[in-house]
Amino acid sequence: MRAAVIVLPGSNCDVDAYHVLREVVGLETDYVWHQEGDLSRYDLLVIPGGFSYGDYLRAGAIAKFSPAIQEAARAAAQGRLVLGICNGFQVLLETGLLPGAMRSNESMLFRCRFVHLRVENTDIPFTHEYKTGAVLRIPVAHGEGNYYADAETLQELQEHGQVVFRYVDETGAPTAAANPNGSLANIAGICNREGNVLGMMPHPERCAETILGSQDGRRVFTSALAWWRNKGVIGRG
Repeated sequence: MRAAVIVLPGSNCDVDAYHVLREVVGLETDYVWHQEGDLSRYDLLVIPGGFSYGDYLRAGAIAKFSPAIQEAARAAAQGRLVLGICNGFQVLLETGLLPGAMRSNESMLFRCRFVHLRVENTDIPFTHEYKTGAVLRIPVAHGEGNYYADAETLQELQEHGQVVFRYVDETGAPTAAANPNGSLANIAGICNREGNVLGMMPHPERCAETILGSQDGRRVFTSALAWWRNKGVIGRG
């Protein structure tokens, strides 16, 4: 499996993602500059966190025009894996690869702390090594992570198992207090219908090693590798 970390002007989590993919998981991994127009050699594309293009207009609104992001859209249509983390999730929403939109945090404050997530769907490439209902401890760091979708879209997400992670308390309850940004239905991460595109606001790359205080994010990446080795046999593929 070969992975690419797409580097946009303003990305600041690209090094973290590269480290986990290459040094922790052991994947052949490259940095790819946003102007790259051919990503056909990669099986997994990661759009990292940060403030792409300064988040002018809206978070991710300018990044969607980058050649590399357009290539990521083509990769997704071909069934290859695409993971958007934090700002990367915002980019996926802006491109239309995932439904919905991001608003400023309900508190209007930047939130940077560990939160708890409940795994809602383990039938996709990125989560099949978790157990459904497992509670993870993963950090967030964003000012615009308040996920929103209209009632019809929310119903479709829930009916098709596209809600992958929810903010919960330590017991697994999706309470208002456990929601760091006011996100609709405590949604922390969603996927497309096919399951090969995942967007999540929390940072799994920041909790993939014990030294960082949690290893709960590692299986997002090892799940993707195991899925690729099985050529889509696991989950939706």
